Formats: sequence, structure tokens, C-alpha cells
Amino acid sequence: MKIIHHGAAREVTGSCHELQVNGKCILLDCGLFQGHRKEAVEKNAFLSFDPAKDIDAVILSHAHMDHVGRIPLLWKRGYRGPVHCTYATKDLAEVMLADSGYIQEKDEEYFCKKLPEEMLPCDGPLYNQVEAIACGELFEGKNYREWFDVVPGVRAKFLDAGHIIGAAMVVIEIQEERGDTMPFRLGFSGDLGRNTLPIIRDPEPMEPVEVLICESTYGNRRHEDIRTAKDKLKEVLLRTAKRGGKLFIPAFSLERTQEIIYDLHLLWDAKEIPAIPIIVDSPLASKVTEVFMKHPECYDKEIYEKFLKRAHQPFQFSLVRYTESTEESKELNGKPGPMVIMAGSGMCEAGRIRHHLFNGIEDPKNTVLAVGYMAEGTLGRQIIEKNVTEVRIFNKMLRKRAECLYINAYSGHADMNDLDPYVEQIDGLKKLILVHGEQYQMEPFAERIRVANPGIEVLMPERDKEIVV
Repeated sequence: MKIIHHGAAREVTGSCHELQVNGKCILLDCGLFQGHRKEAVEKNAFLSFDPAKDIDAVILSHAHMDHVGRIPLLWKRGYRGPVHCTYATKDLAEVMLADSGYIQEKDEEYFCKKLPEEMLPCDGPLYNQVEAIACGELFEGKNYREWFDVVPGVRAKFLDAGHIIGAAMVVIEIQEERGDTMPFRLGFSGDLGRNTLPIIRDPEPMEPVEVLICESTYGNRRHEDIRTAKDKLKEVLLRTAKRGGKLFIPAFSLERTQEIIYDLHLLWDAKEIPAIPIIVDSPLASKVTEVFMKHPECYDKEIYEKFLKRAHQPFQFSLVRYTESTEESKELNGKPGPMVIMAGSGMCEAGRIRHHLFNGIEDPKNTVLAVGYMAEGTLGRQIIEKNVTEVRIFNKMLRKRAECLYINAYSGHADMNDLDPYVEQIDGLKKLILVHGEQYQMEPFAERIRVANPGIEVLMPERDKEIVV
């Protein structure tokens, strides 16, 4: 069997891993590259395989765009095989991909207006809304912990990853042509979550596998305790409200927005925050929240105890308003604080948050609060870096006069305290392949595993390099 890593190889985004086995090809994820715009556009348009001829099946770990975002491109280029995923991921992908198609079209319109002809992308948008919606017919929902056939001689099942709603680890069982009586087993962590995250269940242990493809986003970092996040959020909100300012929270529409609303709801119920407007300025977040409400089977015990058994909606309460129209969004810039405005994108590379930052980052009464991962090269990373005093938004340099903070306790990714025991408890593991991480996070993780477990070979593949197992 060969494994070729087409993305998330010594970087965080663009998850895409090809398994060549028994004359068939299976993709684990096919996500968007994110980061510096020009580089990401070039990477996203390039596929080192022919989807129509080379790929037999796709197994999708979850609906974050860096894992699902190029499946419409597979469709556009002729792929018509199945995309296996959990039921919640299927529903989320429908919403996320339609939104991505819309963004691709709008970006193309913007470039055509603003850029000289010689600088325009030659092939148009990566895909459009029609293609993003059409690829939905490929998605096949599966239950957790139930085996399903992928290609002849290969079956798989999903385990709960505890990362976002519907997220899964994958166990793949291969009856290889070499004729062994015992099947070969490979694991894929997808994005591994953390224990005690709000809303969703904790990650399951990985079952016995010989090879594990494992994320390493925070392979050399310890997160703040998730139990401290709500109190830190309260402190920031109270401080900003006292100044009469606006609290801008760039938040991913999927999971992070719902987690913040959940904690604000708990704080309001406990009378720990004042009655100020909380605006979720994201039509996508509204749609994603509707999907959350459709899948209570993914919830943990806490959300039942605090809300559902009392017939309370966890993501709706009196202070919260979800906006839809562009006009509603623009009106927020003219309204005085205090207020909370949550908007996408999570890394500040696009979407409504850029407009709010453009209008508010130079006001010292305001606060910009990052609550999620910011990739290198993104506007969000520049905002949270203390040595950066100016940022460019819409081709204008702006001073960072607003208070700029980062709460890393909300991270949905496992840190080093989670990753090490996750790997070490796996029975029969012989080869660990680290992906989905920047090298400064990945290499210390690899070294710790080598020292503690000398029988495990640890690899950190480069993009499009194959590994024979």
C-alpha cells in the first residue's frame, strides 16, 4: 500500500491524503488550502491526480473547509464516486460548500473589477454555487462505530473525534492481496479534539492500528484549561463594555461561534454579564446553528443538563440577534457600543469581520478577541502578534489601537498533553505519520514519541511524496 500526502504535509491546511491499495485509490479528505491569498489560490487549483480517472472513493473526516472545501472541485473535474462521512458532517457540508461556492463567485467578481487583466486568474473561480450544491449527491451518511465498504477488500468505520459536531477519526481495514489472514489496519485521526469541550462528546480512543496518520497542529503547545475560557471571555466583555466599546470576535461559523454563544448564554443566565447586544453577523453561522439543532445525538451530557432537559435553546437567548442582510451588517458600523459582534471569517481573511475591523481597529475603546487558530500569513495572525503595530485591510494600513487579545483555551484541537497519550495507548502501532502541523509544532512531538516509544517509526512527509507501508 502507498500513501501520498497531497496537502496538510508540514502545514496545517489543505488536508488530502491518498491511499493506493489493491489497485484502487481512496482519498482521506480533500480540503482547501488557507493562508496568504495568492499562494492559496495557486495551491487550491492544482490537483496532482485526475479525479475522474484516478479516485475511487473519498472518506471525509469532518466539515471544516480545510478538510471538505475542494470536494466541489473533484466534482467539477469529473469525480462521481462516493464521499463517506457521518450524518452530521453530511448536513454541515451542504451548508459550508454552498457558502464556499458563493464566496468563490464573489471573489471572482471583485478581482475582475479591481485587478488589471494580466493579473486575473485564468480559469475563473475554483467552483461556483451550482457545482458546490451538485456535489452534495455524492455524500453518503454513516453512523459512528459501524463498518461500511469503501472499495473491494477495504472497509472503514468512524469513531468520535470530539473536534466539532460530526467530526470523526477513521479506522480502515484492508484485506491486502498479499494474502495475509489478518487484515492490515490503518487509522486517520482527522482533527483530534479535546476532553471537556462544550457541546460535543469527548474523543474516543483510537482502536488498534499498525499505521496512524495523525494531526499535529499543536504538537508542542499546552492549551489553557478550557474551563477557564468562559471566565476570560467574561473579563474581556466587561472591560470592553465599561469603555463603551465594541468587542469584535472573528469566529469560524462552524463550532466556534456556537461555543461562544453557549458560554455567553451561561454567563447571562448566571447574571454575570450586562444586557448588551450580541450580534452574530454571519448568515452562514445561522445556517450552521440550525444544523447543530438537528443533531442532538452528538451532544455531551452537560448541554442536556443545562438546557435541553429544561426545553431551553442553547444557542438562542434574549441578547442574541442573528443578522442576514448586508444592510444589517453595514448598519452595525454606525451604532455605538457597547456590543459584541461575531463574524467570519475566523482568520480574518474574508467576510464581514474585515469590514468591522476596517471601521473599528483604530478605536482604543474596542477589543478584537481571537478565539481560534490563526494560520501564518493571515490577517488574524498579524492582529494577535504583539510586535505588529499596523495591519493592511482593503489596501489601507491601519494602526492597531484597539485592544487585541487571544484566548487559546477555546481551541478544538488536541494539544501535546492530549496527543502524546492518544498515540501511546494505541495497540500494535508501528508507524506514525504526522500531518496537519507546522514544523515547529510537529518536530518536538515526533521527538517525544521516538524517545518514549523506540519501536514506533515517526515520519513527517513532504507534499506529494509517497510512503510505502
